[in-house]
Amino acid sequence: MVDALKKSQTIRPKGPVFVIVLDGIGEGRRDESDAVFLARTPVFDMLDKEAVKTHLFAHGTHVGMPSDADMGNSEVGHNALGAGRVFAQGARLVEEAVQSGRIFDGETWKWLVDPVVANKKTLHFIGLLSDGNVHSHIDHLIAMIERADKDGVESLCVHPLLDGRDVGATTALVYVEKLENSLAAINANPNRDYRIASGGGRMITTMDRYEADWRIVERGWKAHVLGQARNFASATEAIETFRKEEDGISDQNLPPFVVVRNGKPAGTIEDGDSVIFFNFRGDRAIEISRAFDDDAFDKFDRIRRPNVRYAGMMEYDGDAHIPSHYLVAPPAIDRTMGEYLCASGEHILAAAETQKFGHVTYFWNGNRSGYFDEALEKYIEVESDRVEFSQRPWMKCAEVTDAVIEALDANHYDFVRINYANGDMVGHTGDLEATIIAVEAVNLALGRLLEKIRAIGGIAIITADHGNADEMYQYNKKIKAYLFYLKNAYKRFVGSIICLQLARAIGGTMKKIANFFKWLGNDIKDIGVTFAEGDWKTRLSFVIMGFGSFARKLYARGVSFLALEILFIYYMVSFGGGYLAKFATLGDTETHMDPKTFLTVYGDNSFLILLYGLLTIIFILLFVLLWRMN
Repeated sequence: MVDALKKSQTIRPKGPVFVIVLDGIGEGRRDESDAVFLARTPVFDMLDKEAVKTHLFAHGTHVGMPSDADMGNSEVGHNALGAGRVFAQGARLVEEAVQSGRIFDGETWKWLVDPVVANKKTLHFIGLLSDGNVHSHIDHLIAMIERADKDGVESLCVHPLLDGRDVGATTALVYVEKLENSLAAINANPNRDYRIASGGGRMITTMDRYEADWRIVERGWKAHVLGQARNFASATEAIETFRKEEDGISDQNLPPFVVVRNGKPAGTIEDGDSVIFFNFRGDRAIEISRAFDDDAFDKFDRIRRPNVRYAGMMEYDGDAHIPSHYLVAPPAIDRTMGEYLCASGEHILAAAETQKFGHVTYFWNGNRSGYFDEALEKYIEVESDRVEFSQRPWMKCAEVTDAVIEALDANHYDFVRINYANGDMVGHTGDLEATIIAVEAVNLALGRLLEKIRAIGGIAIITADHGNADEMYQYNKKIKAYLFYLKNAYKRFVGSIICLQLARAIGGTMKKIANFFKWLGNDIKDIGVTFAEGDWKTRLSFVIMGFGSFARKLYARGVSFLALEILFIYYMVSFGGGYLAKFATLGDTETHMDPKTFLTVYGDNSFLILLYGLLTIIFILLFVLLWRMN
């Protein structure tokens, strides 16, 4: 136990102190990638101007991760907020244990591996296959596979859960290929049979959390243990098939699959086998661990429960001791804020919806379940929607706010902590428009809450546990990130070119168009022709230009206009024809010549026709590439 805190004699707020965590809403580049910047947020804007503020780091070594190249996450963010100190986190602890070999010297590794070797059984690995380093890391898995080979394990199965969330949305094949190459190298030994047996996307298969949807765990159980899911010859075939069947699907949402050999599952989990769940983060590992470990498990019908030795990479719940065996001991986080406040007799309120409820309770309290003092603490959980969050981007922020205000009206609290999940959960979907709505919903909820805080004389500390919604495109990391950026730039350019060409086509002059753009930029003093002063052609040009501005906004929202894009190609080719004509005449030829006119004038010049043809092909290929990205 900790000692009671001494009360300050200088700072005596009338009402409670609030810590409001805007999950996943960070400070971004303030550009097209930043949903926080793109959203309409009058409350955020007011706070930015009026509140005392600073910037905090929420990644890397600042929160206990192995290096500053590692992104932050909600778990370590709430650990740091709740403890007021930084502890070595799962990723760093596991990395040190693997690098030093300490993980293989422990009793749990021997307990798992020795009977498998002695009885010629199978060692199974289940977990998230990526290098995101938020829940797991593929290098840890490969290190354990290589050690299993060294220790004499003859049969080994991997059941990879595909990420697409902490890494690029469609990068699964990169990690599957790396894993299969490692397995193939070991299988050069004729006494080894190392293979991928089953898998699925993390949000569909196995990795549920906070008991939000046990069907996710049940799908994983059926695939990994029973071999019941759609059959494929390989994990690669499964991923490629699912992508063909649903264009644009993220790896995290891929259905479960089973790899078959000779018409049978390649690796069901059987009596006498050993199973390692190799995620180090706890929230999405607890439920599958309970399915293996809990004798009284009743969340779904397991059909059969094989007699296996099961262990997690770490202990995922220190109070409930889930799982009963683990490879790396978790950090010992003591003297948390909640513990001190309870020892001081302060009344505490914590509230969030299901997706982040564990963060304001379990992770805030130092990876500890339950209350420190139930007489002093009240935890409110608002059940989350069980749909893709991009379909309900407002989530439950209004209901969380309602519940907090109702609790404040009913009882006195000294300290209140709240998590609004929208920025992180909707941000993870990769849907920019939905994330903008999510941020605006949080802005609205925060405004209502601040009104209540002012009314009761409270103090509000508003922060985030990490960013997400502020960086919807991963610049400088994956080639696809550049393509995302190129797509947005392309859409804006198309809108501008189309409206410019249509204005030209009805007689608008370049000066009028330039002046109109100045007017759009509020540079009123330089405008030469106004809408009222212009003739009918000028006015119609202005209307079309206005449509172009509107079209660019729609393009930025992801709306695709195939007909207008084809028209764009036509005009770009016409521009090319005009410049080729200038090149041929070395004069002041109009820099816009449509294909029919160009062929009429220069049809007998094979060199120019060849250049014109190559130019046309280049523009068409560019169009096809960018249109396919929509």
